[in-house]
Parts: sequence; C-alpha cells; structure tokens
Amino acid sequence: MNKKTLERWSPWVLLVITLVVWEGLCRAFNVSEFVFPSPSRIWQQFMEFKEVIAGHAWRTFWVTMAGFGIAIVVGVLLGFVIGSSRIAYAAVYPLMTAFNALPKAAFVPILVVWFGIGIGPAILTAFLISFFPIMVNIATGLATLEPELEDVLRVLGAKRWDVLVKVGLPRSMPYFYGSLKVAITLAFVGTTVSEMTAANEGIGYLLISAGSAMQMGLAFAGLLVVGAMAMVMYELFSYIEKHTTAWAHRGSQGE
Repeated sequence: MNKKTLERWSPWVLLVITLVVWEGLCRAFNVSEFVFPSPSRIWQQFMEFKEVIAGHAWRTFWVTMAGFGIAIVVGVLLGFVIGSSRIAYAAVYPLMTAFNALPKAAFVPILVVWFGIGIGPAILTAFLISFFPIMVNIATGLATLEPELEDVLRVLGAKRWDVLVKVGLPRSMPYFYGSLKVAITLAFVGTTVSEMTAANEGIGYLLISAGSAMQMGLAFAGLLVVGAMAMVMYELFSYIEKHTTAWAHRGSQGE
C-alpha cells in the first residue's frame, strides 16, 4: 500500500476503530443509553427517525449556507479593504479582533428581539461567527505581499489597484480557501446554537427536543448529521482548492 492510498483510507480506518471501541466500551460497562448511547443505538434511532432528521437537517443546511454566503461577501470585501491599506489595517483589525472575541451565542437573544424567532437569528448567527476567518485571511494575503515584488511591478508601470487585483488577490486564494474550510464548520456551529434557543425547526431544535424526551440516541444522531454536513462542505472546498490553486501546493505534492 503506497503513501497516497494510506492517506486516503486512514480517516475511514480511524473512524471504524473509534466506532468499534465505542461500541465495545458501551457493551462491556453496560452504559445506559440515556447517558451515553452506543453507535448501534444511534444508528437504530437514526433509521427510526430518518425522515424527521432529514427535514431538520435540510433546514439547518440551507440556513447555514445563507449565512455563510453573506459571510463570504462581507469577509472578502472587508478583507480587501483592510489588506489594501495600512491605515485601514491598523484601525479596523483590532476592533474586529475584539468583536470576534465576543461569544456569538450571547447575540442570539438580541437577534430574537430584533428579528423574532425563525430563520433570521440563525442566518445572522452563522454569518457573525464565520465571516472573521475569511476577512483575516484575505487581509493577510494582501498585507503580506512582498515589498520587492510590489516595487518591481510599480517600476513596470502597474498601479496600486493593478497590483492588488492582478497579483494580491490571486496570491490570497490559498488563504481564502483555507478560511472557507474553517468558516464553514463555524457556520454550522452558529446555526445549531441559534436553533437551540430561537427556532422551531433545524438540528438545534431537534437536539433540545430529543434531550427533553431523553432520546439521547436521536440527539447524537442529530450531532453526527451536522458533523457529516460540515465534513462534506469541507471536502468540497478542499477539492475546489486543489483544482484552482495547484500552483500553491507544488512543493508538497512530491512529499
């Protein structure tokens, strides 16, 4: 088995080992399903409530993608502004860092007052929690453009805008895709947290309902569905990254 094949199958092998150990411990110590359900119990409840889970999962998915789409637009625009100007970088970056340190769950009650219970708080929470990594990475990619390269381009007649758009943005693409892979997982977290307190649909709502009914297998099934959706989107961005920024990975492909 070569290295690439091993890398491809290693996550699945680790997953199988984890599930086997998990199931074995639950059976060996006779752990109550109301405390910590076994994988077999989770799968049983997943199949039993698959239609209900699918409906809630679809709601969580499209709400997350709506908030994430807004985060991409705002994050790229702010990142471009901050990264293209040293004054803007110095003025805005500390404030954005302070804002990012605030717990986004604390915004949910405020958003409920402003927009009511429903999709509004969930979309905005997904946006608030996910735009910062995108903004930071775009700004970093532009702000770290080599001064020597910029000087050479200026000598050749390029204007500041040309340098940013034709060199800075393409150079920032690896940073951008890296931020997307981080931000999409955060977006699902934001949506789920909001749904737990300000919605009557979605995986977050399902978690609260299942917990109240002591159906821990169903609750764990909901968590696994959220993780699966996030993983699929992560792999999608990884695939797009490899096929659009292959030049940035040439040094590591031969390892």
